[in-house]
Amino acid sequence: MPIDPTATELRDAVLASPRAVAVHDRAAWVGLFTRDAVVNDPVGSAPHRGHEAITRFYDTFIAPNDIVFDVAHDFTGPATVVRDLTITITMSTGARVRVPMHLRYEIAAEDGDLRISHLAAYWELLPMIGQLMGTGIAGLRAGTRLGGLLLRNQGVPGLMGMARACTGIGRTGKEIVHRLCAAAAAGDAATVTETTGGRETVLLWSGESIPPAELVARARGLRCGKTLAAGRSVTVSGETPDGPVLLIFDFHPAAPRLETLRVHTHPIA
Repeated sequence: MPIDPTATELRDAVLASPRAVAVHDRAAWVGLFTRDAVVNDPVGSAPHRGHEAITRFYDTFIAPNDIVFDVAHDFTGPATVVRDLTITITMSTGARVRVPMHLRYEIAAEDGDLRISHLAAYWELLPMIGQLMGTGIAGLRAGTRLGGLLLRNQGVPGLMGMARACTGIGRTGKEIVHRLCAAAAAGDAATVTETTGGRETVLLWSGESIPPAELVARARGLRCGKTLAAGRSVTVSGETPDGPVLLIFDFHPAAPRLETLRVHTHPIA
């Protein structure tokens, strides 16, 4: 196995996940993760750590459902793959929902193979619940069954951990992000510097640390699309004159202050 895997090798490690999901192969799916891996799905909920917890996650959220991945773009960086996508979930009762999402995979070598060490799924729980309930009786039955599975597989802590995803930076975070993106697109360095707190925020462009002024230079003409708030993070699908980008904004755990911005700019066909 190469010490520095290529973008294709990184994405191949990730593509094995939807393949295993499609055929409901639990052993194959869990085996894609390192032994101490973390699954945070959705971001903001309590994370699942290690194979035992990840297996319970699979039994609760993947096994009962048919899940189809509709991917717009994949981006790669150092030991990372980020996906811009929408998933369609068909529940056992026939209820169907479409969930806009961004996925971030961190990849590590273990036992001679590339495996997933961290999976962060950025999507919004409350709109998904509303969409599910809007499907009528089938959605109500699916929600009831999911609640039962969650209690049986993960107990009350699992139920409470999932409920944490209903809170977070929310609309406030989106407003800050849209203000920053609009300023960067217009070349307004003063507003970008103010919003990022000067040197307090870590700004990463394709893994390279840059100052606010450089962010403004590179993000000229940025157009924002799908915007999601999950936990203390906001993610954005964007377009620049050079092509598609995906932005991940991480906020302070207790304050509406931006701590890290990651801009992913290397789509892979």
